[in-house]
Amino acid sequence: MSFNLQRFWAVVVKEFIQMRRDRLTFGMMVGIPMIQLILFGYAINSNPKHLPTAVYAADNSPFARTIVWALRNSSYFDITREAHSTAEIKTMLAEGEVQFAVTVPVDFSRKLLRGEKPSLLLETDATDPAAVGFATAAINELTFFVLNHDLTGPLAKLRGTSPPFNLIAHQHYNPESITQYNIVPGLIGVMLTMTMIIITGLAITRERERGTMENLLSTPVHPGEVIIGKIIPYIMVGYVQVTLVLLAAKFLFDVPFMGSVPLLVALTFLFIVANLAVGITFSTIAKNQLQAVQMAFFFFLPSLLLSGYMFPFRGMPGWAQDIGECLPLTHFLRIVRGILLKGNGLAECASDLWPIALFVAVALAIAVKRYRQTLD
Repeated sequence: MSFNLQRFWAVVVKEFIQMRRDRLTFGMMVGIPMIQLILFGYAINSNPKHLPTAVYAADNSPFARTIVWALRNSSYFDITREAHSTAEIKTMLAEGEVQFAVTVPVDFSRKLLRGEKPSLLLETDATDPAAVGFATAAINELTFFVLNHDLTGPLAKLRGTSPPFNLIAHQHYNPESITQYNIVPGLIGVMLTMTMIIITGLAITRERERGTMENLLSTPVHPGEVIIGKIIPYIMVGYVQVTLVLLAAKFLFDVPFMGSVPLLVALTFLFIVANLAVGITFSTIAKNQLQAVQMAFFFFLPSLLLSGYMFPFRGMPGWAQDIGECLPLTHFLRIVRGILLKGNGLAECASDLWPIALFVAVALAIAVKRYRQTLD
């Protein structure tokens, strides 16, 4: 049979009509590329600046104040906290309140005036090495000229080819800047987000396509019973994934387990439920399995890019960080990295635990409501 232009054009018109009817798929085709364009163009930044910094100035001398003001004027450091002890600095670094902590020792000015080159301590939360590299290099540059304004007259002799003080940098939690220590624990959250949403969305949508959902709806089963009954098996699957990643992290990548693994396993339950609730909600909206997969990726892409897994979270603009704070993956990454790399306990994880719990409550409420609508 020869090629017929009229038949060819009829097929083209038919596809456009089908596309117009399937508005959700068409919206995904346009929406996902637009999200990628906006996120990669505006939100992604591999050179983060204005990082939260704490200062513990035990020596409140003019030299110490000059160093603090130099950090304030730098584009890399924002002095957000003034600590009163080394213990307070340790707590702020462990809880992720600050990325850097600068300690000016009590005898800093006395040693400086004697030409003894005092030490200035810079402590860093290096769980994400990409977030601190440029800022650490910047403060190294500052040491050469930061005190030139104060070293005048008789003190001019302290100027030289080397800085008048020594900068001692301590990278906590990942002193060797090993990327696997940051990436591998985060894979737990990434894998659970991708698989739990897709699997749950496909499972319920598949039942509706095959007609088995009608048989289930004809029974006197409560919507809550159906939802809980469907997510229990996938919770077990999620824990299998968690176990595999933890075993690989320990025996293949030598990730240090500084905290309690049972605590991590317990807190992971809330994160798994959060993703399963999203998958159930998508399944009640999607008309077929293709749409369920599309909506899952529509949720997964911002989660991956705005959670701090691939790019430094604090390097993103404020509006992107606000969106990221609404995503459960953002908080779970802080929890898993905090437990494994920092040795955090339940108290340190609490600030990231309640946002996930709130997300679970909202997502489950929407899922139950949407499921009731499918019953009607």
